Amino acid sequence: MEEKITFKPFDLAQNLDSEEEIVEFLAAAFEEGDAAHIAHCLGIVARARNMAQLARDVGMSRPALYKALSGEGNPEFATVMKIMHALGIGLAPVSRKGDEAA
Repeated sequence: MEEKITFKPFDLAQNLDSEEEIVEFLAAAFEEGDAAHIAHCLGIVARARNMAQLARDVGMSRPALYKALSGEGNPEFATVMKIMHALGIGLAPVSRKGDEAA
């Protein structure tokens, strides 16, 4: 009889251990350019950092923050800016001139 192999669910939020990893993770999400994906990735970072504290810091309920960052939500730009500020992460413009993907 074959031995059954079981796997534990992988949660990226439990593996984002440093500021550098978080910044690289979000930079890759922004590079994709998909707003829903960016929101989803911000949600992963929020869970890595402490969703309840982040909700207090941005003045939202925890369920509303989960919904906004689910990838299914559609947070306003002002909300995204508040979240990023509370996470201690900046958003800076970068020139795309000469970028073949632009």
